[in-house]
Amino acid sequence: MSLTRELVDWTSQKKCEKAVESLNRNGFAGIFCHNRQEACDYILKEAEGAVTIGFGGSMSVADLGIPEAMQGLGKELLIHGAPGLALEERREIMRRQLTCDLLLCGTNALTLSGALVNIDATGNRVGSMLFGPKKVIVVAGRNKLVDGTIDDALKRVKDLASPPNAKRLNFKTPCAITGFCVDCNSPERICRITTIIDRKPRATDLHVLVVNEDLGL
Repeated sequence: MSLTRELVDWTSQKKCEKAVESLNRNGFAGIFCHNRQEACDYILKEAEGAVTIGFGGSMSVADLGIPEAMQGLGKELLIHGAPGLALEERREIMRRQLTCDLLLCGTNALTLSGALVNIDATGNRVGSMLFGPKKVIVVAGRNKLVDGTIDDALKRVKDLASPPNAKRLNFKTPCAITGFCVDCNSPERICRITTIIDRKPRATDLHVLVVNEDLGL
């Protein structure tokens, strides 16, 4: 490992650890993971007692290889983005995710003060994060960390997450063409629901894995 990489990893680890301290102070179960393998191992361990496992459409979870790792384990995987599903089939899976044993998802931004900031189009992901599943595990790579205010976190989402996600999902929005948010009124606008979770929801067992690697958008 080069000295540059070593120093970048050290600085990022300090920020990850600060975020974890803040998350725990805010009532969440914050867990620092040195790398994606540690995060994957944690999720697989927590999933042992789950029968139904929901996936919130997270690229961070996909980057960990979790769906593939869970194949053949006897779990019912609720993946609304699976190919070949009709619209109503996708929505039925989204509804079932609201009451699954374990929900796995990402976050668009995580402040060093321990707040999860997200923007959704439909609300199935953020709705499940707030209440319903028996356990929720949120994966946050170090690229999601924001050393600043909630407004700074929202700017991160609009600048770095929403445009590439709109392109990934083939939505016809200005940002999917230009790469820049213009606060559009497009019928296919994906920025429709904004949530800020600054304390653990009272009835939700919510774990946040802060990983010292870049994951997702």
